[in-house]
Amino acid sequence: MNFSKLMATIIAVILLSTSTFSYGVENQANGFKLFSSSLLYFQFRPRYEYADTEKNPKRHAEALTSRTVLGGKFGGVAGVKGLKATLEATDVSHFGFVDDYYPEDSDFQVIADPSQTRITQANIEYTIANTTFIAGRKMFTLDNHRFIGHVGWRQMPQTFDMIGIVNKSIPKLTVTAGYVSRVNRVWGTQTSTSTDPYNGKSSVWDTNSALLHVNYAFDPVFSLTGYGYMIANVHDTFGLRATGGIKFPWGKVSYEAEYADQGKASLEEGSYDKTLDVDAKYNKLGVKVNASGLVAGVTYEVLGKKEGKEGGAFSTPLATLHGMNGWADKFLATPVDGLVDTSITLGYVDKQIGRLVAIYHIFDSDKDSKDYGDELDMIYAKKLSKTLSLIAKAALYNKGDDLPKKFGDDTTKYWLMLDYKFSQ
Repeated sequence: MNFSKLMATIIAVILLSTSTFSYGVENQANGFKLFSSSLLYFQFRPRYEYADTEKNPKRHAEALTSRTVLGGKFGGVAGVKGLKATLEATDVSHFGFVDDYYPEDSDFQVIADPSQTRITQANIEYTIANTTFIAGRKMFTLDNHRFIGHVGWRQMPQTFDMIGIVNKSIPKLTVTAGYVSRVNRVWGTQTSTSTDPYNGKSSVWDTNSALLHVNYAFDPVFSLTGYGYMIANVHDTFGLRATGGIKFPWGKVSYEAEYADQGKASLEEGSYDKTLDVDAKYNKLGVKVNASGLVAGVTYEVLGKKEGKEGGAFSTPLATLHGMNGWADKFLATPVDGLVDTSITLGYVDKQIGRLVAIYHIFDSDKDSKDYGDELDMIYAKKLSKTLSLIAKAALYNKGDDLPKKFGDDTTKYWLMLDYKFSQ
């Protein structure tokens, strides 16, 4: 752990917060304040992780890491009503206690939590007449993170250097548009200098991408979203997503249905200089029932094989991929013949007992329905107090007979984590 970096960052944030607060108070008589309100927040998230893929020449990995976050949100900046600012620093460390994992040691398998410290958020927002303008580094997500996510499960989140606008002038309608100049990946700068979006170990990705997201919430039963994500030199994706829920005396039934089409990129000048020739489809159908705490659901998701001469398949390089197709992270990249993920969810949720959920995945290829294996994911989460939570989680993947060799073999992963959050 680089204590000097962490302490320097923490001291800088604290000094900025306290000095601007004092300055604002001292100059109230002069009619000027640097900000009119503030919220300081802190997170400490220690976690043990174990990862082992059979037949891997590297040794199984173990890591005891922590996420330490210190941030502040400030309103009424410079005395301007509607002007807000956010500043946040995040440190990821292993303390030198349990660090048997790559990239800390090349003899071991991968756990994607290298030691690093960075500014994870530094942005301003200005809201006027139901319209919010955004500029800076932001933890930005859309919908269920399938396309745009913050990869929050990893200790260092994914953030975006961007400008954006959110308009809510029309009741029930939200229009979001953004331009992303850089994606700050979960990996540290010491790991890779590559800016290839399909290199999972890239630290940053300089891009030239545009995001458009339009949602109309008709009522709780039906909400419709249209989107376009134009990632420079990679691909354009346009789609529709419908979600909703119906309440009954015994519980609630919720659903999601989504379709997207992915084609050749219309934007250029990104640092990824190989424009992909893409023509692939995406489909998803899901339904979930919650009855007196009992949860059951089924989901069918298809990341289609690309049509045409060259290989490839539907991909979502800016997603929170860990939460999509199994927690063992076997399919962070889509196989060239596409991926079909049929999953069944069973669980029980209770405020006193906690959340106990199991998800069973069956994986096949989109082309020819090849056997890509199956996976059982399990999680137990419990809120121990107002500020402290516990999570125990496991992923057990069994390799399919037709899985391409580069995706590895049977994989076991499990985690034990505490999460402390405080704000004032």
